[in-house]
Amino acid sequence: MEITINVILLALLTLTALSLAFTKDLFASVMLMGVYSLLSASFFVLMDAVDVAFTEAAVGAGISTILMLTVLAMAGRFENRALHHPRIALFVVIGTGIMLVFGTFDMPAFGDVNAPVQTHVAPHYIQQSGAEIDIPNIVTSVLASYRGFDTFGEVVVVFTAVIGVLALLEMKSEEVQNSVAPAPMYQHKILRIVGKILIPPIMLFALYVQFHGEYGPGGGFQAGVIFSAAIILHAILFGVETTAKAISLPFVKVLAALGVLIYGSVGIVAMLNGGRFLEYNALVENDITGQHVGIIVIELGVGITVATAMMVIFLTFARRVGKTNGENA
Repeated sequence: MEITINVILLALLTLTALSLAFTKDLFASVMLMGVYSLLSASFFVLMDAVDVAFTEAAVGAGISTILMLTVLAMAGRFENRALHHPRIALFVVIGTGIMLVFGTFDMPAFGDVNAPVQTHVAPHYIQQSGAEIDIPNIVTSVLASYRGFDTFGEVVVVFTAVIGVLALLEMKSEEVQNSVAPAPMYQHKILRIVGKILIPPIMLFALYVQFHGEYGPGGGFQAGVIFSAAIILHAILFGVETTAKAISLPFVKVLAALGVLIYGSVGIVAMLNGGRFLEYNALVENDITGQHVGIIVIELGVGITVATAMMVIFLTFARRVGKTNGENA
């Protein structure tokens, strides 16, 4: 049965990819990419990579789709023929595909127990994380503790993306006052009522995912995306300006930096206590307690940065859409 499901999912992925290659409608392309992300998330679930599936569904099919649709509102639904060079794109894709296939020749067989990934650090994580970290979810142990420095770099990358978007699209105060970002779904009363019902549970679920990542799928990245999705849903249903009255955009920008500072501060405190950067064992006398405290705090920083980053990026794009529509009118 599992093989049958894998074959069906692979066929759907292939069909979706081919449809993406031949469609000329950018809106259809965005929808197909969302479908591709959901199919990929299903694949990850079958591979028991639930945390990765969670992230793929939330980021790939959720936030990314919304952001690309917002960009389409500014750029238009169809490609500019003068700037479209399909042969160059086809050459790049084929060349990249050939190199990827060539690279697989030196890879061990899928599932090989003697593969480096199975004999290097994975046995230590699986066998020793219970005693060293004392967290049921090994994925959280790896991401937040064993490779915490790498995860810190990812959070910094997210914050850097916010800085880049603001540098490119941030409007002056007078432009913000003159722009009226649209509320595409405001005229649909049923959607607004359903949105009011769903937004609080979505936020509550985000908090559950945030603080339950040690025991099940979840953590700061997934929780941050889910929480920001609730805010973005509010902006779509009731308008950006209405949402801005509930959350201050300047304050949200400060929170984006604060999340990174919270994460980095844990490493600084560990160093001040005689340990190495992000060595949670140095936070308190008991090593296990130090691991738990460190992971909870850094996951909180991740959640804050990711949530606020998604909000800032969307609201910045949405306000730019409002300004563009105003100029066109």
